[in-house]
Amino acid sequence: MKTDAAVADRRRWIALAIVMTASFMDLVDVTIVNIAIPSIQEDTGASFSAVQWVTGGYALAFAIGLITGGRLGDIYGRKRLFLIGIGGFTVASALCGLATGAEMLVATRILQGATAALMVPQVLSIIHATFPAEERGKVFGMFGAVVGLGAVSGPLIGALLTEWDLFGLAWRPIFLINLPVGIAGLLLGRAFIGESRADKALKLDLLGVLLASAGLLMLIYPLTHGREAGWPLWGYLSMAGSLPVFALFVVYERVKTRRDGSPLVELSLFRVKSFAAGIGVQLTFGVVTGIFFLCWTLYMQLGLGWSPLKAGTTGIPFSIAVSVAAGLSVQQLVPRFGRKVLQAGALVMAAGVLTYVWEAERYGTAIAPWQMALPLVVMGLGMGLIVAPITDAVLAEVPREHAGSASGLINTVNQVGMALGLGLVSVAFFGAMPATPAPAEVGTAFNGAFVHAMWWVVGVLVVVFLLMCALPKRKAAVAGAPAVEDADAAEASNREPVLV
Repeated sequence: MKTDAAVADRRRWIALAIVMTASFMDLVDVTIVNIAIPSIQEDTGASFSAVQWVTGGYALAFAIGLITGGRLGDIYGRKRLFLIGIGGFTVASALCGLATGAEMLVATRILQGATAALMVPQVLSIIHATFPAEERGKVFGMFGAVVGLGAVSGPLIGALLTEWDLFGLAWRPIFLINLPVGIAGLLLGRAFIGESRADKALKLDLLGVLLASAGLLMLIYPLTHGREAGWPLWGYLSMAGSLPVFALFVVYERVKTRRDGSPLVELSLFRVKSFAAGIGVQLTFGVVTGIFFLCWTLYMQLGLGWSPLKAGTTGIPFSIAVSVAAGLSVQQLVPRFGRKVLQAGALVMAAGVLTYVWEAERYGTAIAPWQMALPLVVMGLGMGLIVAPITDAVLAEVPREHAGSASGLINTVNQVGMALGLGLVSVAFFGAMPATPAPAEVGTAFNGAFVHAMWWVVGVLVVVFLLMCALPKRKAAVAGAPAVEDADAAEASNREPVLV
């Protein structure tokens, strides 16, 4: 007969499997979409700006809702918010799969991102509340492996589902596959996840959320739609108007801090030089990933005419290189060389992009997947040197009592950067293409646009490298204690950066 302790132990490991599966589902759903874009366009007639919103709308809604989602869990219960989030995510996935047109798909993808923002912040908080400190290292290691697996698996799963054309549904199974997983997670979560709340929960900052959302939309919407609209005056006015909105947000956050000590963003963190620079690193690196992965997909499938499966398998060397370099950077390189590892990562990644530019110009539309392997491996090695240790480097000089809110802000800014990068695709990629290329010139046009966009990526990576100079050379103790213990950082750390 099993003891109560044995039953409790079994329940917590089942709870761990449930929340990890939810994280895996979210990550796959981000990366799975890019590979299906041509199929979505063919079926729905979506414009390129709509395509940008299918991916960027999710990232933007997710970014805006992350910190608020974490606060809601602290106040009303993490299990409750996790179940609401996974239930909403499942419904939104069904609506995405049943979308009758591009407009509905964009709207349901934004809803999907918003519900993910309720679900994902609870995952690490639930792990923190469920497992004792001596076991968290092993558990967070398992969580990191799941994050990496989700990032690698998304394009391959998307390629297979799109290529198979299950039941004649084309791209729709990439969303509908979430239904059985989400329903199982909802039912099992109710039975096995324990409820927890923060000992001292902060109040919600709804006006702060509104101001931040308005500023981001005023900036990103014109970038996404400006090219197709002929760059009208209202677009420039909207982008210029976002600056005073962001300024008003900062003023209000200061007032909110004095009033009740519960702002959406802890502005005092920016007095830490390394943290302020680190936020810049996360923002600009998010722009890099946003531009590269969407342009890369469009280049391979619409420009070169490759199938989703061929395009998806082409990225395998990249994914393997990221995983290998990430492991080496954390375990061996960063403890010895500090921030130089991250700076080397930016330079190596830029070298990979430049190699890709050289090959695209040399081979043109005749380029083969095996010829892409070298630049993709070099890029993957560079990215792996950055994504694994970056959060710890940014938090190294942050006072321990602010580690939670700082970690959450880092991940939010990375998602904002990705949404901004996706918006900039209109300029970096489509801005270098003729409005309506002749059928015989489509491949050449896409090849030229890809090369143009990669120069943008190189330029932003140079900015990433320069900002990294302000990161601490080594991880140091602050106020007599480590800046971040894994439990503290994990409690409000919302999600690892998307790799592919």
